[in-house]
Amino acid sequence: MNSADTQTPNHVVIVGGGTAGWLSALLFQQDAHRRKLNRRITLIESSKVPTIGVGEGTTSIFGGVLRSLGIEETEFLAKTDATIKYGIRHRDWRKLGHYYDGPIDDPYALADRVPNAGSWLDTYCVAAGRSVSDPHVFSALMAKDKAPVAKAKGRDIAVSQFQHAYHFDQAKVGAFLRSKSQGIETIDALVQGADQDPDTGNITALHLDTGQKLDVDFCVDCTGFRRGLITGIMGAEWISYGDVLPVNRAMPFWIDLPEAGPLPSYTHAWAQKSGWMWQIPTQGRIGCGYVYSDRHISPDQAQAEIETALGHPIEPRNDIKIDAGRLNEVWRGNVLALGLASSFLEPLEATSIHGTLVSLLLFLNRHSTDGKHPRPSDRDRYNHAIAGQVDDFRDFINLHYVSDRRDSPFWCDVARDYIQPQTHDKVEMWSKKMPSAGDFTNDLDGLPHVEELLHYPVLDGLGLLNQKVAKAEMARNPKLRKFARETVDHLKKQALIVANKATSHRDWLADIAAQQDTV
Repeated sequence: MNSADTQTPNHVVIVGGGTAGWLSALLFQQDAHRRKLNRRITLIESSKVPTIGVGEGTTSIFGGVLRSLGIEETEFLAKTDATIKYGIRHRDWRKLGHYYDGPIDDPYALADRVPNAGSWLDTYCVAAGRSVSDPHVFSALMAKDKAPVAKAKGRDIAVSQFQHAYHFDQAKVGAFLRSKSQGIETIDALVQGADQDPDTGNITALHLDTGQKLDVDFCVDCTGFRRGLITGIMGAEWISYGDVLPVNRAMPFWIDLPEAGPLPSYTHAWAQKSGWMWQIPTQGRIGCGYVYSDRHISPDQAQAEIETALGHPIEPRNDIKIDAGRLNEVWRGNVLALGLASSFLEPLEATSIHGTLVSLLLFLNRHSTDGKHPRPSDRDRYNHAIAGQVDDFRDFINLHYVSDRRDSPFWCDVARDYIQPQTHDKVEMWSKKMPSAGDFTNDLDGLPHVEELLHYPVLDGLGLLNQKVAKAEMARNPKLRKFARETVDHLKKQALIVANKATSHRDWLADIAAQQDTV
């Protein structure tokens, strides 16, 4: 980015709103305030572009970003109809009738530190034939559909130290974030073209369908699948993952939320005969979608399959072609692509908003204070890091398809054609040793990524970890094995106590909504 220590502010223009666009605007603004940069921010968002709004899940990083922006959780929950997410329930992935949970808290943070012991809690659980989710407090909260708080003397007290995630309607969250955008200029328009520097190729001005010409210093492309700037103008190329991820269509729809009873606090990822269905509860309805392979069924057959699974008709809101993949360069010239403009994967592990935030924070931390045009090596390093991030997302999702299922042509074809070589290699490696931190890389300056803590529930749930290997590792240190057993038992007991004390998820959200109505 250009220097901002002159009288003329550095003009950052974000094209596209939604969750990615407004998070970008707010974080670029926060960064400018923190570093005392002379930065002007404009967001271009067209009211002509519709939103689907059928449910989105985050990871825990989202809550930290809200706090950093000074946004109260209770206001966010009340005004966006959001709910709490502790993890993902994977149903029928290993075999029909089987499910496993992937909680997102870290039990090692609650245990005594054991140097050089690796993932000793998980190793003990596998050796003992117990689920690796046993010592997770979020597992207990998921199981009982509880809120992250308990009542004490009329006040809400947090029941754990861990940051939960959220479910929400992305259209409502985009509108909410926009309401927090004081000091950010907004323009209702579509970008129709651009002027470029003949020497560098950088965009110098954007032409809008309103007839306006907008001078720019730096652009953020949040135009979603259109990728209007990064590919349409800057010429970045798309790298497809279609050969390793077997689903290529998504049929979003809504179903009614029961008026009474438990409100789930997890994303439901339910494997079907030709793909899988997501169910994301918000306070008003359940956002759903069938992610499927049109090589195996037609859209009409997909709808019929889901209606059979649910036991009632659905009204699809769309049927979207999925071209999973990423850009070869998310930062090209003076354009940075974020959100769906930069990469797209099936929404199995909530990688979209997570990836957006990590990419954005990495960029701001590394590059926003440059006093000159960035060096090509800066862009290369950043692009390499983000390419690695998304490739790791791809590999993690591919791992979920290592299944015992062979009950439909889809699952037979997945086993034969879609498990990539590096997935086979990792599964083979982890059949001989327990996963460890050294098996994973992070070129994201320590920002959260898919490493061993997230892999263990999936590997364990799919039956891909070797109990004999885990037993052998524990047998080498009987004192550690005894301590691990005592720690897992203690953490599971404490998690159950916490879950029994916690407020009902549904009741807590209703109380928050009522309190906000009186403000």
